[in-house]
Amino acid sequence: MLPNQASTLRLRSATPKDAKALVDIYAPYVQKTAITYEYEIPSHDEFRRRIETYSAKLPYLVAEMEGVPVGYAYAAPLGSRPAFDWSVETAIYVREDCKGLGIGRALYAELESRLAAQGIRTMTAAVATVSHDDPYLTNASLHFHLRLGFTPVGTFHNCGCKFGRWYDLTWLEKPIGAYIPDPPRVTPPIVTSSAP
Repeated sequence: MLPNQASTLRLRSATPKDAKALVDIYAPYVQKTAITYEYEIPSHDEFRRRIETYSAKLPYLVAEMEGVPVGYAYAAPLGSRPAFDWSVETAIYVREDCKGLGIGRALYAELESRLAAQGIRTMTAAVATVSHDDPYLTNASLHFHLRLGFTPVGTFHNCGCKFGRWYDLTWLEKPIGAYIPDPPRVTPPIVTSSAP
C-alpha cells in the first residue's frame, strides 16, 4: 500500500514489536545502497535488541501513514564516556516509495524536539558521501541534513568499502541547546503511543 500526500502522518515511539516493519524499511538501504555501511540485513531479533537498547535512554521514533510504518529515526549515544552524555548521533530511514512526502523532515523535527526536552545539546550525523556519480550513493542525505540546519565538521575519505567501491563519511552537527557550565543531567526519553 502506497500512502498518498493526503494520508495522515502519525509519529510515535518505537517498540520491539516494530522490528519486522523497520527491518523491511531498512533492508533496501543495506542491499542496494552505500547509505549504510552494513553488508547484511539484521535479523528481527537483532533489530529488536537495537530498538530496546537505544530507546532505553533516547528517542526512537516511527512514522506511520494509514497505520503502516513508513519511516523511522533514532538517536544513539555519541560516545561511551560520561562527558558525551549531552551529545547524540542520529539516523533516519524512510520507506523507498514514500520519499518526498515530508516524512523525514517530520521525524527529525520530532526527534530534535524530544532530544532538546531531555537536555541534549548537540545532534550529530555520520553521512556516507561521494565526490563522483555513483550507482549506489548520491549526496541526498548530506543535502537533507544541510537543509535541516546541520553543519559539516569533517570528512573521512575512503573509509568505507561496499560493492567494491570506496566511500567517504561526512560528520555533521547541529546545536540544539545552550552550552552552559555544569548542565543538568539528561532526563529519560518521552514515550508516546501515537501523536498526530
